[in-house]
Amino acid sequence: MSNPLKKVYIYLENGTYLEAKSFGADTTVVGEMVFNTSLTGYQEIMSDPSYAGQFVTFTMPEIGNVGVNEQDMESSSAHAKGMIVRKYQERYSNFRAEESLATFLTKHNVMGICDIDTRFLTKMLRDEGAMMMIASTKISDKEELKQLLADAPRIEDVNYIEEVSTKKTYKHTQSTYNKMSGFEYEDAPKVEANIAVIDFGVKRNILNEIVSAGIGVEVIPNDFKADDLITQYKNKTIDGVFLSNGPGDPLVLKKEQEQIKILIAAKIPIFAICLGHQLLSISHGYDTFKLKFGHHGGNHPVKNEKTGLVEITAQNHNYNVPDNIIEIAEVTHTNLFDNTIEGLKYKDEPIFSVQHHPEASPGPKESAYIFGEFLTLMQNARVS
Repeated sequence: MSNPLKKVYIYLENGTYLEAKSFGADTTVVGEMVFNTSLTGYQEIMSDPSYAGQFVTFTMPEIGNVGVNEQDMESSSAHAKGMIVRKYQERYSNFRAEESLATFLTKHNVMGICDIDTRFLTKMLRDEGAMMMIASTKISDKEELKQLLADAPRIEDVNYIEEVSTKKTYKHTQSTYNKMSGFEYEDAPKVEANIAVIDFGVKRNILNEIVSAGIGVEVIPNDFKADDLITQYKNKTIDGVFLSNGPGDPLVLKKEQEQIKILIAAKIPIFAICLGHQLLSISHGYDTFKLKFGHHGGNHPVKNEKTGLVEITAQNHNYNVPDNIIEIAEVTHTNLFDNTIEGLKYKDEPIFSVQHHPEASPGPKESAYIFGEFLTLMQNARVS
């Protein structure tokens, strides 16, 4: 390794104090620790805005061996507070790589932690649940770290949407990436409908998949005005609204919930993923709850209740919609790990949503058909 690794000191809210090595930013940082079971795609995970405020513990033991490249970014930056790995590999080998993972993390001021027992951490999170932690390359005193952690806000107290949402409206025209055709992006198909994407921390590949389905995309900030979108819908400049993924606790997003309620009342076609799925539930009067350790990975089996088929899905969420939402919505998808709700079609409304990530990245792509269903929903709404 080109440079000796610094020591990093870690204190968890359950009182555990650990020492490891650091390969990223030289700093002190507080965040919520979760674990991710994906075997590949560490760059996509670190650049996913939904991980803002979190340390991601990777169950895959070898991380860093394919480097980092610009094409695989899910946003313009790395948003997680840090990543925790068993073994970091500085020497990368991949013809698409442009720099090392350590260089990437340092550039984005994200901490990397290695030479630590990630199996121990994962089992602890499984048994005790996701928890807050502090890590520092500058402070080693356990009591000082404990006090800093106690004084820091918890993840559910921070509105990370304000950090990750776009500040300006923009159009997205890039379609999906196809490694089978020379590692290039496919040409966008003819636009059959247009939507406004409300950006709570949208992933780039979600936008790519929407474009690939024949949908024109304009991305707008989280401080959107529902009345403006309703006017656009009536004037036929948009055919629907997409509510994106994003970080943090959906219950803190009061302004967004009020605007979504107005969209719901206007009967505009809406499709939502992850945080957007949760916000739809809350806006209908059904508050979300926090899972013990969340779902984070690329191997979660989800049953499609309409077809009976089981889809292997990508997941990244700590919050879930309640079971009693079946009073107003039909369950379309169910997680087979814990039987939590993964998809909903609202009764008598042109609205549906999923908790998992049909765009994958990283993960399997067998749920990508859902973007085509959104186009069909909007086309049918115009006919009716």
